[in-house]
Amino acid sequence: MKRDRKTKIVATLGPASNTYEMIRKLHEAGADVFRLNMSHGSHPEIAERHKMIRQVEKDLDSPIAILADLQGPKLRVGVFANDSEELEWGETFRLDLDETPGTHKRVNLPHPEIFAALEVGSHLLVNDGKISLRVEECGEDFANCIVETGGTISNRKGVNVPDVVLPLAALSEKDRKDLEFVCALGVDWLALSFVQRPEDVMEARELAGGRASILSKIEKPAAVKSFDDILAVSDGIMVARGDLGVELPVQNVPPIQKRLVRKCRAAAKPVIVATQMLESMIESPMPTRAEVSDVATAIYEGTDAVMLSAESAAGDYPIEAVTTMNNVAIEVESDSTYVEIIEASRTAQRNSVADGIVAAAREIAETTNIKSICCFTSSGTTAALVARERPRVPIIAMTSCRGTARRHALTWGTQSVMTGELERFKQAVVNAARAARANGYADENDQIVVTAGVPFNQPGTTNILRVAPCDERLIYSTDPE
Repeated sequence: MKRDRKTKIVATLGPASNTYEMIRKLHEAGADVFRLNMSHGSHPEIAERHKMIRQVEKDLDSPIAILADLQGPKLRVGVFANDSEELEWGETFRLDLDETPGTHKRVNLPHPEIFAALEVGSHLLVNDGKISLRVEECGEDFANCIVETGGTISNRKGVNVPDVVLPLAALSEKDRKDLEFVCALGVDWLALSFVQRPEDVMEARELAGGRASILSKIEKPAAVKSFDDILAVSDGIMVARGDLGVELPVQNVPPIQKRLVRKCRAAAKPVIVATQMLESMIESPMPTRAEVSDVATAIYEGTDAVMLSAESAAGDYPIEAVTTMNNVAIEVESDSTYVEIIEASRTAQRNSVADGIVAAAREIAETTNIKSICCFTSSGTTAALVARERPRVPIIAMTSCRGTARRHALTWGTQSVMTGELERFKQAVVNAARAARANGYADENDQIVVTAGVPFNQPGTTNILRVAPCDERLIYSTDPE
């Protein structure tokens, strides 16, 4: 399905988008990737959503990526005798392993691993940071705290510990079961929550066994500090600004977002900017001006994708939310300032023959009247390298691998087209010309750039670049091979 933009849109499915008809409408409105939130929904419900997405993909003949977002470890306080209590600034409050219902002086925190990591001066944030506690004294089963920011604390509210690296596995027992389930279903991407270290990613990769690509969610200060190492072992990144904005001062998040997006671009790995992008559209058919600016900022940075969460999963206006994102992306990308920003932030990579080929493809496309870059890719690496260049023209990823085509629904500027396995480069050029014409990217009077690796179907062999006409008769008459 031809898009008039290069930035991709991720839409989360939920009660508001739980039918074939709605999923199809969302895709037609602009959703390129569907997110299955494993924090909500039973396995049968997730399987039914997966089935409907694949049916939409088949009916529209349009590769769709499915992203399964694992819940990760959830840290929560216990319950209170009165269901909730008011904490005042300067008061003392105790967290411990005692399961007795809490009072205005203490509550259960059923996570001994937190107490093992705490130090005097560490902070605990409760209920999305609305309450802040500073540790005055701690041991293996308790923490006596001072209330630095008061408020209402109630049953099972979430707890964040921003100051320390917790000795927690990124995958809970539930996550392990969910991972196996969605890999057996056939999802394309696995989003790993609360990553703190590269070892967390490697554990998930080993369990996935190549059945899905691994996308690391950056939502912990520890992940920001170890980002280069995490990026090196991940297939993609999500800048998950929800918990990141809780555990860090909110003014730190925008520069972190910008820095992480640029590092992902340089590494040729897709990056999603997520959380609260159009949150007012959960209840309103129109976004705020600030939300539109937020989405636009991520697009100006060159992010691969922007994401809708509750807006499409549980909101009253899921179609309108996707349409708004689509329209913002089209408008931003048509701005001359966007091109200037993207090109000024491009990082030159000249470490291999493939790097040279894709850089040359972009330069040729931008200095002549080339309509698109068609790259033949087996594993998807060549298309990712072309996308890293952020060319002004569309990228057509020609592949015989359905999984590769689906994964690239998350890659900036890339339209995937299925092709049969090839043995001769001339046939590859012919197929590329046909794909460019069929998808509306060129006509018979236009030219395209074709990149490929010979021998075909061997990852890492990108070694050919050709400027070719879209008229098949000219291809056959000028190429004797």
